[in-house]
Amino acid sequence: MPAHADPRAFLPTSKKELDARGWDCADIILFTGDAYVDHPSFGAAVIGRVLEARGWRVAIVPQPNWRDDLRDFRKLGAPRLFFGVSAGCMDSMVNHYTANRRLRSDDAYTVDARAGARPDYAATVYTQILKRLYPETPVVLGGIEASLRRLTHYDYWSDTLKPGVLVESGADLLVYGLGEKPVCEIAARLAAGEAAGALADIRQTAFLAPRAAAPSSAVLLHSYEDCLADKHKFAANFRRIEEESNRAAAATLVEPVGDRAIVVNPPHPCLTPAETDASFDLPYTRVPHPRYKGRRIPAYEMIRHSITMHRGCFGGCSFCTISAHQGKFISSRTEASILREVDRVAAMPDFKGNISDLGGPSANMYGLRGRDETICARCRRPSCLHPRVCRNLDTDLTRLTALYRKVLAHPEVKRAFVGSGIRYDIFLDDKTGDFRSPDGRTYFEQLVRHHVSGRLKVAPEHSAPHILAHIRKPGFAMFEAFKAAFDDINEKEDLRQQLVPYFISSLPYCREEDMRALSTDLKRLGYKLEQVQDFTPTPMTLDSAIYHSGIDPYTGREVYVARDPGEKLRQRGYFFEYKQQHRPRAKRPRPPQGENPG
Repeated sequence: MPAHADPRAFLPTSKKELDARGWDCADIILFTGDAYVDHPSFGAAVIGRVLEARGWRVAIVPQPNWRDDLRDFRKLGAPRLFFGVSAGCMDSMVNHYTANRRLRSDDAYTVDARAGARPDYAATVYTQILKRLYPETPVVLGGIEASLRRLTHYDYWSDTLKPGVLVESGADLLVYGLGEKPVCEIAARLAAGEAAGALADIRQTAFLAPRAAAPSSAVLLHSYEDCLADKHKFAANFRRIEEESNRAAAATLVEPVGDRAIVVNPPHPCLTPAETDASFDLPYTRVPHPRYKGRRIPAYEMIRHSITMHRGCFGGCSFCTISAHQGKFISSRTEASILREVDRVAAMPDFKGNISDLGGPSANMYGLRGRDETICARCRRPSCLHPRVCRNLDTDLTRLTALYRKVLAHPEVKRAFVGSGIRYDIFLDDKTGDFRSPDGRTYFEQLVRHHVSGRLKVAPEHSAPHILAHIRKPGFAMFEAFKAAFDDINEKEDLRQQLVPYFISSLPYCREEDMRALSTDLKRLGYKLEQVQDFTPTPMTLDSAIYHSGIDPYTGREVYVARDPGEKLRQRGYFFEYKQQHRPRAKRPRPPQGENPG
């Protein structure tokens, strides 16, 4: 029986699978809002495999039904140590709703893309159920929904300011960011007999404490109640939170709420290559659990033959959650680990020779870091690329180019694509638009000639200088220089490839005249866009804080924000001016009665 058809190759998901292993109970039970795919791109699978590798008995309950008699929450009983809860790979509200707050009709992380398999605010709903059924068993929150909602945050879908998710959920502990190290320490200390309430010193965790017991040495934020009453205080909180999250040696944060306080311990240092390898080298089957009987899970279809080479992003885009969750500093895998995964992908029965993505949050940040890390340790900049590339950042892409070539040299690999977006400001000069160094030109030529599947993704986002300065993106002239270089190689090599730029409407600072100017720029460049995005405020981003408060946390000044649904629709409409349905229609005169209007 092939490994992917044998339930024993996966973490157990049922009482029958527990019994098959001879377990009377699990040490840890993970609840997730996603279908169970045993692949290193799915967070619950990663945490489960990491804990399993430490010797713990781990079970997983994917997409439990929260609307019936709660049998999914009861079927495995209580774990010996703790429940782990995650909403899944996406915030459940982003997963469920469009930028216009309309309910989506599909869910890429569910079998057959079926919508409605997880609740709104899934991390909170799952936790509340577990605490009601098993009040004595600790619940540890993790995943992106909990991570980005760990402190007071604006929730776009309810249009309210919410307290940290620990308050509403009742969880005992929260792990933020990439959780392999803290979750293993939690398991070890609970197994050693410590109470959940005593785990107050674990890095990269947050917990609720009596207000008077919060550490006096910590950075004291404005309280939740103060943020409700004064938007300037909410904006000031955001700036301090973002600055601390971008530091190599962050401070403990304390945010009062009622008579308690949320305490956020500093994160772990950036994972070493060996630590990153250890997570990716675990024995994933790389396929969905057999319970799904070969049915389609769209998110899995996208990544089944992909390889993640690093985590983290130092771009610091004002609307993006990646650095807030994965961190600003890059955790890269070793070349050997990546090539081992190429071997595993090549051995998959359905592999036809094409790796769909050699990527990461920004594909060409692999292996990049500060030359002098003592300078990085003092830095609070949210972006290493804006307003200009940091002089301490080593942007040499030689190592990445060589790795691409080694992957292509694999006997079973025909093509290896870069499906993730890239940052062209890493290798282009912000003043001249030319390549910063020969290694950048070599990388770019290798990328365009051998690693584009027909379409290369980049994200200029806008063309207006004041908006680009705010969102921490390079000037539009650099995108035009990049496009010219891309077109030049395609013409010389007769490649017929497309450059696919992504743009966003209704960003803070953006007015209709800015969208009109962007539309003119796109027309000049010959673009007719099909895939664009209307800005969606997501928790713990600079632009979400601005959307709610109307204040730029870094200047203290009021900012124009498009909030009216009609205006947001008009701004988005400028992307599609080339389509007749978005142009004003001239009224045709009604023909006289009896006349053929043909």
